[in-house]
Amino acid sequence: MRIGELAGIAGITTRAVRHYHRIGLLPEPPRQPNGYREYSLRDAVELARIRRLTELGLSLDEVKDVLVDDAGKDLVEILTELDADLARQEESIRQRRARLRQLLEQAEQTGRLPAEAPISPELAALFTDMARASARLPGPEPAMAARERELLALLETGSPGGDRGWLDAMVRSLSAGPEAMRRAYEVYAQLDELDELAEAAEDDPRVERTARAIVDSIPDEAAQSMAIPDDGAVGEDGGFADAFFADFAPAQAAAVRRAIELLRERAR
Repeated sequence: MRIGELAGIAGITTRAVRHYHRIGLLPEPPRQPNGYREYSLRDAVELARIRRLTELGLSLDEVKDVLVDDAGKDLVEILTELDADLARQEESIRQRRARLRQLLEQAEQTGRLPAEAPISPELAALFTDMARASARLPGPEPAMAARERELLALLETGSPGGDRGWLDAMVRSLSAGPEAMRRAYEVYAQLDELDELAEAAEDDPRVERTARAIVDSIPDEAAQSMAIPDDGAVGEDGGFADAFFADFAPAQAAAVRRAIELLRERAR
């Protein structure tokens, strides 16, 4: 039996057979005087078994381990591990499908998904409330509101299963009702105004006023959950802190730094 016939019986390609030879998975018979390799029924049986094992999800290295022991003891162990791995994949797929179902239901109800999607249902509900609040404003939505949504989505992504108490508290505070949302949009508007200031000192009344408005909009529950340093200059930790403050105009950064200082004083 030639290689083409062997591959046809097992339902694979001749290229796959040659690959199995190269990696030592299937013994390669010697060439006959005519230059061709002759395969036996035993080769076909082994090749068919290799295909069945790979279709179960075993890697070629795992298949090789199975074939070494004709008693099949290794196969039982490997199949047990494979079953556990498939169970984990199945649960992961179930969770992903549930998340997709939530997103599709949200899109069906609202006619759209937020620009930051996919996000959690809690954050999606908050962003929907923000969209309603923005629609009631006389002018365009403050740019800082959009940046707030981006930051919340970033922070949620970075702490899917970790300590996100302060983030949850912030989401709850913004979702507390129309008054909470109104105060938040007043702060966004004040921060937008500071964007026009090229330079601002720490004692600039507009910076101080905005900083205090930020602090007043943050409930105690959220403030207590924040990891505010006890001492040292705000935003000098490098890394994320540098990138965070670099995204603000100078006056905006001054207001945020001052707000953090005020929050630290409030926590004492």
